[in-house]
Amino acid sequence: MYSYLVPAELQTAVKFGVRVEVPLRNKLYSAIIIETHEALELPYKARHIISVIDDEPIIEQYQVEFWRWLASYYCCTVGEVMNVALPSGLKLASETRIVSNETHDESTVELTDDEYLVAEAVSIQNELTINEIKDILEKKSVYPLIRSLIDKQVVSIKEELVAKYKPKKINIVQLTDYYEEDRNRLSEAFDKISRSEHQTNALLAYVSLSRGGIEVPKSSIYELAGVTGSVLNALIKKEIFTSKEKEVSRLSYDAADGELPELSSKQIEVVSDIRSYHKKEKIVLLHGVTGSGKTRVYMEIIKDTLAAGKQVLYLLPEIALTTQIVSRLKHVFGEDVVVFHSRMSNHERVELWKEAMLGRKIILGARSSLFLPFAQLGLIIVDEEHDPSFKQQDPAPRYNARDAATYLAGQLDARIILGSATPSLESFLNVQHGKYALCEMTERHGHVAMPEIELIDLKKAYKTNRVEGFFSHKLIETIKTALVNKEQILLFQNRRGYAPTVNCTICGWKSECPNCDISLTYHKFFDEIRCHYCGHRSKMPTECPACGNHDLTEKGIGTEKIESEVYKIFEDAKVARMDWDTVRTKNSYSRILESFANREVDILVGTQMITKGLDFDNIGVVGVLNADGLLQFPDFRASERSFQLLTQVAGRAGRRKKQGKVLIQTFTPEHPVLKEIINNAIERFTAREFIERQRFIYPPFYRMIHIQLKHKNPRTVEDAAKYMGLELQKTLKKRVLGPAAPGVARLKGLYLQNIIIKAEKKAQVINFAKSEIIRIKNQLSKSDGFKSVRVRLDVDPY
Repeated sequence: MYSYLVPAELQTAVKFGVRVEVPLRNKLYSAIIIETHEALELPYKARHIISVIDDEPIIEQYQVEFWRWLASYYCCTVGEVMNVALPSGLKLASETRIVSNETHDESTVELTDDEYLVAEAVSIQNELTINEIKDILEKKSVYPLIRSLIDKQVVSIKEELVAKYKPKKINIVQLTDYYEEDRNRLSEAFDKISRSEHQTNALLAYVSLSRGGIEVPKSSIYELAGVTGSVLNALIKKEIFTSKEKEVSRLSYDAADGELPELSSKQIEVVSDIRSYHKKEKIVLLHGVTGSGKTRVYMEIIKDTLAAGKQVLYLLPEIALTTQIVSRLKHVFGEDVVVFHSRMSNHERVELWKEAMLGRKIILGARSSLFLPFAQLGLIIVDEEHDPSFKQQDPAPRYNARDAATYLAGQLDARIILGSATPSLESFLNVQHGKYALCEMTERHGHVAMPEIELIDLKKAYKTNRVEGFFSHKLIETIKTALVNKEQILLFQNRRGYAPTVNCTICGWKSECPNCDISLTYHKFFDEIRCHYCGHRSKMPTECPACGNHDLTEKGIGTEKIESEVYKIFEDAKVARMDWDTVRTKNSYSRILESFANREVDILVGTQMITKGLDFDNIGVVGVLNADGLLQFPDFRASERSFQLLTQVAGRAGRRKKQGKVLIQTFTPEHPVLKEIINNAIERFTAREFIERQRFIYPPFYRMIHIQLKHKNPRTVEDAAKYMGLELQKTLKKRVLGPAAPGVARLKGLYLQNIIIKAEKKAQVINFAKSEIIRIKNQLSKSDGFKSVRVRLDVDPY
């Protein structure tokens, strides 16, 4: 945080929460005022605030405290938190503008053709941005030319703040006062334009759309009457219409047109329990099996909150993947619901920020919506609270939205519900310790049977040749039966692309990323091999780069290869694929789901995207192609993640009146996690996992901090990691593990070293560990040879 002097003329405008324009390192930036002082001794000479940008605060007082807590807990700076919290449309930076130098003498300066063109354009338009100069010259690089013009004193640089947010405006038309005062006079207008069919149609369209004199967008008249702008211009010239620009919201609203369905007896019981726990200010963990009707329970508590005049924040792990929940809530609550997510434009984010400050009733959002400035937050719902997507990875703060939400709820005296069919072990332990109250819904709504889950032993299937491609005969037969019965099928494989690696059959060469220690994945549709870490891509080689052999093989399976196999085996089936390669655009996910809902797709192949938020009544079969990739992942949470993911995907089957079928293909059918999934034995799984976690000193019984060091030189990062590890061991002793290189030891051209801190769950111990980590990190950044080493801190890695 920086301190600035307030000029006398600005003192009345300066207050908490407003943005001001300030100089910093020869640039201009916007800053937010969080404190003012009458007198303050500073170790540097303070510079003056240039201007005040806002009339009213753009943040709430509580947000600063929330930012400070996040910075302290997750070992980062308040500035890093603020950078993530604020929409980029509210963060201003100086944009370089080129202006004409009035003192230069044209006769003494010799200019090139390009320089003359720019100098003339600047003199005519007074000032130009860098991008405008690029457009004039049709060149990508203009900095050398600009530097030359500055050196020749033909132009100079002007710095001014440029606001990124611009309100959305539309052109609207309305009747002139003469016709608006007396609508009966419209007959005169129709007589005046009787010779023009297009003008008559435009006026009729306006009358139809206006309904009592409201303003009508020009675009609506164009669409209804089938006319162009020249027709409306003619009506304006004839003084029938007036035209103007109007500022409108970018946030779309759907009118409520649905009633809440009746609560079942179990839902009534759970709602009553939640109300009771909330009166005691308890955090509620709602554990409800897939299809048990948790969303309906949420809606009832939302209704209570709205009746009390409070706001609701409904957190979802990935907002783009939960289209159905969004639609369901909008269907009931209509204009009270708005959605905040990563695919919104900057302008939309700014508008929703303002809506939250004004008290917008229900906000659905991904983890970043925690940072919105709520006027009166009364309820937070964290749906699918176990989901790893709630954990921010980069940049800092690397916060868990579930944990941050519980702090925020306590800060604002709001109530909170954490819901999941497969709650995290952290939440279950909090229930055991009395921190959370537990409400359970162990049966599906409407007494629908849980799906029948069957394990298919791939070892036996391959031995007896009962396999075709990657499909066991049992899975093929089950899918064929479902297709005959007009049922739909989900096929799950948690790896995208066509094949995870490409190998040479002679010399053993395999496709590897030049920037990362990882294999390149083959994507057949693009005919490219790609790195899923750094984004590197290149054309699929036609021969081995090492020996020239043309016989290259693709090893492993991804969703693209499964889709290809499905087309071969089930020739008449309509197939779609859902992974990050097919849902890159803003609305592509919704389009795929809509076609599936309309039964235009028989078989949907996908990654973990298909495990979240899907509630269709015609899914007869769910097939898991290879469960072992999840179970054998080298992470202490592998069993927990596998249980959660496979239980969630299995829950997509048979969501209405008919029991669904789930087939899980595996080489290890004896694995205890798979046995527990089959029997829906979450208590047995939790008890067994608790024993293992406690024995091997892992969360949720201990706290973890992950320290990762990065550098382009492997020796430098090794030496830095050894230095940091030894320094930490002096005070934290055996709590320090490492340093060691991770499984993937190089990413994006940087070599990695990891240090793990495992500490007791005592505030004093954890706070001391954090202070030591930050102290030694700062020491490292000042040490010769280590200044360029990047240190990444992750508290409570997930």
